[in-house]
Amino acid sequence: MTPNEKPHDNSPRIILSNRLATLEDVPAIIELMGLSIAENMRSFITPAEIIAARETMGVDHTLLEDKTYFVIETIHHNTTVMVGCGGWGKRKTLYGGDHTIGRDDDFSDPNTDPARIRAMYTHPKWTRCGIGSLLLELGESAARQSGFKSIELGATLSGEPLYLAKGYLEIERETMTAENGAKNVVIKMAKNL
Repeated sequence: MTPNEKPHDNSPRIILSNRLATLEDVPAIIELMGLSIAENMRSFITPAEIIAARETMGVDHTLLEDKTYFVIETIHHNTTVMVGCGGWGKRKTLYGGDHTIGRDDDFSDPNTDPARIRAMYTHPKWTRCGIGSLLLELGESAARQSGFKSIELGATLSGEPLYLAKGYLEIERETMTAENGAKNVVIKMAKNL
């Protein structure tokens, strides 16, 4: 099965597995991110705003180097497929890929700084399967084990409902104007661990 095929609603429960992402996963992660951005955000923002959002989204290689980024997989028709990716950060950068302006790659101090939930994406054919919840659990648990007392994230409008349901509270909204003139909203949210 390809990631574009989703099991029927009456099929057995989907079994998800996770592992740390590697550099070899980057092409598949980029493909999954592209599909997720293009499809999962459509009911929340305009096509121009989706293009604007891409300016602050993408692969962050420090997450792979720090071993804090996961891929979520399932087996379907005897084939392993990547259906989600995301992780947590122990650096000060709140969101974005390698190309995002304003990055701060200094390490956070667990005693005084929050950890970060970072770069969560679900394949559009595999939404509502628990992938986002699993990624949050993995990131929060790892951050807690690393001594962090709180965690923050930069949510998109499409991600905000999940984060609210999982106990994150809005701190502030930042609206940026992209190169195409469209608005890009990032919602800073936080939660105690």
